Amino acid sequence: MCGAALLKGGFYVGKHEGDTLHMLDIVMRMAEGQWPHLDFMTPVGALAFAPIALFVKLGFPVGKSVFLGQGLVALVFLPAVWWVAFSRLRGFAAYLFGLFVLVLITALVPGEAQRSVSISMSYNRWSWAAAFVAITLAVVPARGRAHPFADGVIIGLAMAALALMKMTYFAAFLVPVVVAMALRGSFRAIFWALAAGLSVALLVSLLAGFEYWTAYLRDLLAVAASDIRPNPGEPFGAVLGAPAYLGASLTLIAGVILLRQSGEAVGGLVLLLLTPGFFYVTYQNYGNDPQWLMLLGVLLMAFLPRLEIRNGLGWDMRTALKVNAAVALAFAAPSFFNLAYSPFRHLNTDIADYSPLVPGNPRTADLFAANMRIVQLDATMPLPGDMPGRADYEKLAERDPPTVFNGETLPDCTLTNGMAAWFDLTVKDLERAGLAQGRRVFAADLLSSEWLFGAFEPLVGGAPWYYGGLPGLDSADYLLVPLCPIIPKTRDIILKNIQDAGLAFTEIRRTPFYILYEPAAPSRAVDGAGDQVEGQ
Repeated sequence: MCGAALLKGGFYVGKHEGDTLHMLDIVMRMAEGQWPHLDFMTPVGALAFAPIALFVKLGFPVGKSVFLGQGLVALVFLPAVWWVAFSRLRGFAAYLFGLFVLVLITALVPGEAQRSVSISMSYNRWSWAAAFVAITLAVVPARGRAHPFADGVIIGLAMAALALMKMTYFAAFLVPVVVAMALRGSFRAIFWALAAGLSVALLVSLLAGFEYWTAYLRDLLAVAASDIRPNPGEPFGAVLGAPAYLGASLTLIAGVILLRQSGEAVGGLVLLLLTPGFFYVTYQNYGNDPQWLMLLGVLLMAFLPRLEIRNGLGWDMRTALKVNAAVALAFAAPSFFNLAYSPFRHLNTDIADYSPLVPGNPRTADLFAANMRIVQLDATMPLPGDMPGRADYEKLAERDPPTVFNGETLPDCTLTNGMAAWFDLTVKDLERAGLAQGRRVFAADLLSSEWLFGAFEPLVGGAPWYYGGLPGLDSADYLLVPLCPIIPKTRDIILKNIQDAGLAFTEIRRTPFYILYEPAAPSRAVDGAGDQVEGQ
C-alpha cells in the first residue's frame, strides 16, 4: 500500500483541503523544531504528526513525507502486530487482525465509504490501530505460556501512543484494558505496561520539558469548553441509534450477550466495558465511522469455544459467535475496502484535473488538490432582493444575527469552494501591497494558513485550527477579517472575543475578499488597488 502511494510521484488530494492545510501548518512548524501545545495550540498530540514532520525535516517534500511517514508507522507497529497475532489468535483471525491494523495505518482515506482520497485525520486511523493492539493483547488470553514482559511493554507503548496522538482514545480504552489485564491475573504485565508508559512520558518530558503536559491539558480543556464544534458529526444518540448505526450497535450488544452465554465471562464483561468507549470515540471522530467493527469481528472469532456449548435457546454458541462475527465484518466491509484500495485508487488518479494546493512553496511541490475544489471560488449567501411575504420566511429561517465589527455590519456569506485560491489570492495581494514580508496575520476564521502561501511568519502560540479564544493574536501584526469566511460562526466568535477584550483595531486595507486591520494607531488606509486613502 505504501509502495502504491509512492509510485504516483505526488499526493493528489480529492477532498478535505482544509484539513490538509491544518496538517501542513502543524507539520511545517514541527519540522522547524516547534512543539504542539508549547508553541502552538492543538488538542492533537505530537505523535500524530511527528512521523510526517520527521521526513519533511530530512528534506523530503510533504507529499512523499506523508507516504514515508505512514510506512514508518507501519514498520514500527509490525512487531507488535505479529506478536498479538502469534500469541493471542489462531487461523484466519490472526491474518485478519494483521490486515486490519496495517490497512488502517497505510490507507489514504479516513474511512467511511466516500472514495475521494484524503490525508485528513490520519491520526484517527493510527489511533485505532494502536487501540486494536492494546485491546486484543489485554482481552484475549495467551494461547500458550504467558509472557508478561512482552505483553506489558507492547500494551504500555500502545497506550502511550494513544495519549500522544489523540487523548480521546486513551481515556476511552484505559479502564477496559486495565480491567481486562487484572481479570486475567496479568499483574506483572500491568507493571511492565506502566513502566513502558511512564518511560515514554519521561522521554517526552526530557525532550520538551515537563510543562508539555500542562500545556497539553490546557489545550484539551480549551477545546472541551469550546462552542465552535462540540461534536464533529452526528449527535451521540444518533451514533447509537440512527438508521446507519443501529445495526452495528445491536451487533455489539449481541456480542456481549453471546460471549457471556458461551462461558467467556471475562471477554463478555470487558466487551461491555469497551462499548461506551467505542461509541464515544466514534461520536468524537468526524464522519462517525464505527471502525471498531473490524476489531469486534476479530475478538468474537478469538473467543470461539472449542467444545459444543448451547445457550438456553439451544443455540450452538460456536456457530452463534461465528454468525455474529460475520455480521460485524459485513457492517465493517464498506469502510474497510475503501481504506484498503485507496492507495491503488490514488495510483490511477487522472492528474489532469489537479493543481498545486500551495502554489510557489517548494516544500509542497508534490502536493496537489482537485481543481473543482480549490480553483473555483464559490460562496453561499442570502438571495438578494425582496418581495411580498419574504419577511415571514426570513423570520422562520432563524438566521444568526449579522456580525458587526468596528461599527460595520459584515456580509452574511460562506466560502464553500476554492479555499486554496482564496488564500493564494489574498496573500499575493498583501505581498504586492508590501504588507506581508516577515509579518504575522491573525485571521478571524477557522484557519490562519496565510503563512504557508507567502512571506508571512507563523503566529507565535497560534492555532492551526481555531477552537476558541484568541491564540496568537498578541503576536500578530494584523487582523484579517474575511468578508466570506470558511465558517461565519467562527468569525463572529473571534470578533466578539476581540471586542469583549476591549481591543481596538484600525482598518488599513480593504478588498472584495477581506478587510485588514492593525492594532489601533493613527495610520493611512490602503484600498484594494494599493492607493492610500486619507481619513480612515
